[in-house]
Amino acid sequence: MGISLLEAILHSKQIIQSTVLIDVPKGHFAIYVGEKERKMKKRFVVPISYLKHLLFQDLLFKAAEEFGFDHQMGGLTIPCAEEDFINLTSRLNSSIRS
Repeated sequence: MGISLLEAILHSKQIIQSTVLIDVPKGHFAIYVGEKERKMKKRFVVPISYLKHLLFQDLLFKAAEEFGFDHQMGGLTIPCAEEDFINLTSRLNSSIRS
């Protein structure tokens, strides 16, 4: 009985991991955005190409200064208002299309 419980736990873990991978398409990554005061952050999936843009790199640098690399969310977290992040990504999308 103990072995079947262990197998069930391992199977559940595999399902959760595969679900997370399905949520993020190839060539993209998940990022959590929200002001430091807010406990819940909103999750966005953005293209990896954003990493080449100076504006996005600056935002990542500020996030590293504020959060470091060890924080509760477990993922990449950007400490800014969601509206500011959406405006930034809109600008990046416009520059990619041009």
